[in-house]
Amino acid sequence: MRIATDTGGTFTDCVFLRDGKAEVLKVPSQPKQPAASIANAVNHVLVSLGARVPSSLDIVCGTTVGTNALLERRGGRVALVTTEGFEDVLEIGRQARPKLYDLLFQKPDVLVPSERRIGAKERVAADGSTISSLTLPEIRRLTKKLRRTRPDAVAICFLFSFRNPKHESALAKALRRVGWLVSVSHEILPEFREFERASTTVINAYLAPVMSSYLREMESRATSARRSAKAGAAVSVRVMQSNGGIISAKRAAEEPVRTVLSGPAGGILGAEYAASLAGLQKVLTFDMGGTSTDVALLSGETRVTTEARVAGFPVAVPMLEIHTVGAGGGSIARFDAGGALRVGPESAGADPGPICYGKGEQPTVTDAHAVLGHFGDRGLLNGAFALDIQRAQRELAKRKAKFPTVEAFAQGIIGVSNSVMERALRLISIERGHDPRDYTLVAFGGAGGLHACDLADALELRGVLLPVFPGALSALGILRADVVRDFSRTVLFRVNDPFDALSRARGALRNLQKEGQDFLRREGFAKPQQRFEHRLDVRYVGQAYELSIPASAEFVAAFHRAHERSYGHADPQRPVEIVNVRCRAVGVSRRIVLPRIARVGPGTCPKAAVFTKCFVSGKSREVPLFERESLRHGHEFAGPATITEYSATSLVPANWQAQVDAHGQIHLTRRAEGRRRRG
Repeated sequence: MRIATDTGGTFTDCVFLRDGKAEVLKVPSQPKQPAASIANAVNHVLVSLGARVPSSLDIVCGTTVGTNALLERRGGRVALVTTEGFEDVLEIGRQARPKLYDLLFQKPDVLVPSERRIGAKERVAADGSTISSLTLPEIRRLTKKLRRTRPDAVAICFLFSFRNPKHESALAKALRRVGWLVSVSHEILPEFREFERASTTVINAYLAPVMSSYLREMESRATSARRSAKAGAAVSVRVMQSNGGIISAKRAAEEPVRTVLSGPAGGILGAEYAASLAGLQKVLTFDMGGTSTDVALLSGETRVTTEARVAGFPVAVPMLEIHTVGAGGGSIARFDAGGALRVGPESAGADPGPICYGKGEQPTVTDAHAVLGHFGDRGLLNGAFALDIQRAQRELAKRKAKFPTVEAFAQGIIGVSNSVMERALRLISIERGHDPRDYTLVAFGGAGGLHACDLADALELRGVLLPVFPGALSALGILRADVVRDFSRTVLFRVNDPFDALSRARGALRNLQKEGQDFLRREGFAKPQQRFEHRLDVRYVGQAYELSIPASAEFVAAFHRAHERSYGHADPQRPVEIVNVRCRAVGVSRRIVLPRIARVGPGTCPKAAVFTKCFVSGKSREVPLFERESLRHGHEFAGPATITEYSATSLVPANWQAQVDAHGQIHLTRRAEGRRRRG
């Protein structure tokens, strides 16, 4: 049995198969013990199966443990060993300022202070030749010096080790014999640019103690849950990576830097699948959870970047291109020193949570929706999670300041949070040369459907797609993920003859593919289940950054087209060079497929469960409340209306209409547009 979990700021989502049908379970998250909430979900699933417990259990999880450890500075105590004279690379960084005109901007403190940065007497040249060997006495000196720093983990990053890793390998072998967790740059990121390589290796070492402890606890708790349910003996744990693939828990513990955007990556896979079922090529993904909102642009393929920054630090391993803002259902509303209303990035999280959850004391976006009646009188999780709406009304009334009514205050909170999320969507679309009018918004997360139409109106999007299981779409994406690992090497050579250059690049790619084959074999994938994707990082000679291009015979022409598309210009007469070669090794997993649902006559209006009073488009009115589980293919209805289901709540404004497709997904379009399409 395969169970996918995604740990969010408020709820931990779980998707699993029962009798071939996907089901969803949500349990409250436990930020201080994330493994405990996953174990609770797994135990609940196994107990619900009764006598039909599986003989083996495969748990695949999306996790925020690495991200939170970076944001909250709760990682391990790290020492860095680097080439003598380069101890301060982490501190020097790049000359580019993240906020050019912010006079008060301060760089985040480095993860390794100067007293734990140690220089090694060794040197490798840019071509990989040895200038100064790393001797055994020097290794003993470094080991002795490291003991005095009392590290939880050690990062090793020598100059030009991507050309010749001999020195790094020798030191790592000696330090691992001592018993330290060791992160080595040629294993994590064998590419040039020493600052990004050092930063990525240090982050890996910083997260290794935290992730190792978390995964050990999760495996232990999952085994206990299996035993209590009298399930079979085999339990395996895999972890979602930032690149959209999964890896074993052992590998994730060794390379936790690859998991820092684990949960959001699952959401991209889920949204991509939902878009494919709906026949949509161009979509903006909008994942609004309890703590944050993640957005991405998909246009025929998922976008991967190696230039991400997390918590202010560069992370150069491949990850899906996702932009995150601190605006979620639990985002706290407050007034700043000038009296302006602000929302986020601080969040009430799962504990104490929003006011309407019973313990929180600060108004949140969820409280605003509760006060405006958007949840009806049912609470969340089909009524299993009760909301104290009267408490929210009382507390918001105390804090509404100059707003004339509680409802006006609540609408102000939603308006401000919408503006934050709109800026995020503009950044990934308009600011990167994409016209949002060509795109559809795929809205998911527990709160995504409550804001989707407002954002679609602001950006003039084509419409909104509400996928199946919107509140657990990330977990569904994780359940469908393949095992993936990215391999790369810096080669750095000029393209004089494209045919000859491609031949040289393919030689390096064959070596990477062999590593990929070995990796997939260890992961249990036979040759028919293995797939490999080859890419080249190409740039004009003299440029500082490159573009990733498929490794085809037409790679030079493809680079010029990509440069034109990305930067608005290209120069086919200018020489180019290949910087890195990349091989993605994919172990193809069995994927669940969402079934088609029962059909009714086209244009049939479903029966509302109840009519409820709520504020929509600034007006209080009686609106129908539809239960998602009762909707069938062909159902249509006009807004204003609310849609409730176990994992989420959605709002259909007055000028919008809903149509249900063959897979149970809901397409929201502006009513005038909907009439034109039918005509």
